Amino acid sequence: MTPLTPEDPLWGHPPIARLLHAGRRLRRADRQRPWLLDTALVLAALLTFGLPDLLVGGSHGSVIRTAAIPPYGIVALQLGLMLPLLWRRRAPSAAFAAVFGVYLVETALDISLHSNVALLIALYSLARHGRLKHLGFACAAVLAAIVLAAVRVTIPLSPLVALFFLCSAATAAVASGLGIRLCWAYLLGLKDRAARLEVERDQRSRLATAAERARIAREMHDIVGHNLSVIITLADGGAHAAATAPEWSRQALQLIAGTSRQALGELRRTLAVLREDTEYADGAADEEGAADLSPQPGIADLDALCERVRAAGPQVTYRSAGRPDALDAGVQLTVYRIAQEALTNTLKHAGTDTRARLTITADDAELHIRLDDTGPAGGLQRPTPRPPDGPSGEGHGIAGMRERAALYGGTVTAGPRPGGGWGVHAVLHTAVAPASRLSRTAEAS
Repeated sequence: MTPLTPEDPLWGHPPIARLLHAGRRLRRADRQRPWLLDTALVLAALLTFGLPDLLVGGSHGSVIRTAAIPPYGIVALQLGLMLPLLWRRRAPSAAFAAVFGVYLVETALDISLHSNVALLIALYSLARHGRLKHLGFACAAVLAAIVLAAVRVTIPLSPLVALFFLCSAATAAVASGLGIRLCWAYLLGLKDRAARLEVERDQRSRLATAAERARIAREMHDIVGHNLSVIITLADGGAHAAATAPEWSRQALQLIAGTSRQALGELRRTLAVLREDTEYADGAADEEGAADLSPQPGIADLDALCERVRAAGPQVTYRSAGRPDALDAGVQLTVYRIAQEALTNTLKHAGTDTRARLTITADDAELHIRLDDTGPAGGLQRPTPRPPDGPSGEGHGIAGMRERAALYGGTVTAGPRPGGGWGVHAVLHTAVAPASRLSRTAEAS
């Protein structure tokens, strides 16, 4: 049988919709006034089953007795059977015990009332609200009472038939209570699961947002830090050469313009993830739009990167071994950013009068990125950068390189060289699966 879903047409049928609406209103009223439903049940049971016992009398089999009993005795027994039902949800075991005790008194007096239906209601309430370990004792007690009632029945009916119908009624009461109890437990479990899934979704959303912010911050640091370092160096060199070598000053300005355009394109491409639709201002140049649509930089762009750094003054030598250009775009972007950050540090800390050697070596499982420089002019060793806000005494650049390398299970070592200068060595494990990359990144964070 296919379970009903909110999209099923049966839910929209007028009678079903009215029943659901009435059920919701009843539950809301029961939450506001818990005693109201139980009181209404007791009154309805007294009117339905108690009133006939008083009006019809024993001649019609409504009251079976061997000794005369006054009406007030019948009323007392009826109230003893019905009033404990007021606590059937708050103390179901105690309510059942009270009803069953009155039933035993009634049996001892050899009296049978229509109000004995309270025993089935108390049994249902115990199965619905009570402790399950008490339900077994209650079922055994009711079974004994049913057998006794079937034997004592005075109407022309076989005791086996009477026993069958009475057991069916008791079984229906227990099955209804347990069924509704299981349904509510299932619904509460679904509600709790939905709440936990909502919390987990919010947590995943916050983690994804934090990871994306870290990624954007890392990209911004690499792009802005590198290009601004090149621009500042070119601007200082052009200012010094303005009086003595105007041609070199004009070339520096052209290089500054080209570097600025490239930085603007990379910034727009990085910030495009923060908005759903990227729009450009009126009058933007076509080459700026083309830069926004250009792919992320890779191994092939390292020559241009080294050329821009050379234009700022340092002597940069670039060499590659293996087939690094055959790697996927993600690895190539990581290699480019690590090399860019390493060259930026060389330009900032070693100055323009230095020699740097960049080497990219790729094999089947690992990729090595090594950058060594000779340090500032005069062979002085560059001090280790320790900005106040850097973690563990490192700047954001070295931390960013290590975060990028950790995506591929790699490591980055950076420090002074024995002969002077600075060296950066990064190792990427290109054979690491994406899932392993994520797990290693989580462990590293």
